[in-house]
Amino acid sequence: MEELSLDEAMEELVSAEDFLNYFGIEYDPAVVHVNRLHILQRFHDYLGKTTLPEVEDGRRSIYTTLLRQAYLDFVKSDALTEKVFKVFHMHEPQVKFVPISSISVSKPK
Repeated sequence: MEELSLDEAMEELVSAEDFLNYFGIEYDPAVVHVNRLHILQRFHDYLGKTTLPEVEDGRRSIYTTLLRQAYLDFVKSDALTEKVFKVFHMHEPQVKFVPISSISVSKPK
């Protein structure tokens, strides 16, 4: 993929391993095997919070840094703790506000 531009290469990358290999990030296959979707989603989330430069070398550097950080998040932690996907938040307690004025007591007739 060296002959492709960064944007073209990004279109061709499919798996977490593809991304990590392309950006030259060393990784433990066991960590990636268990967390591949989480790593890619975290990478996507990090990219969404970042302003990318126009210059390809600048973008490549940022992509590498953010992908490395996404991978390391799951080396130091796990998917359940990191809660990348919405499904992990579904069973958390939901906080609802009920104003005292809306509470009433019904008296039996």
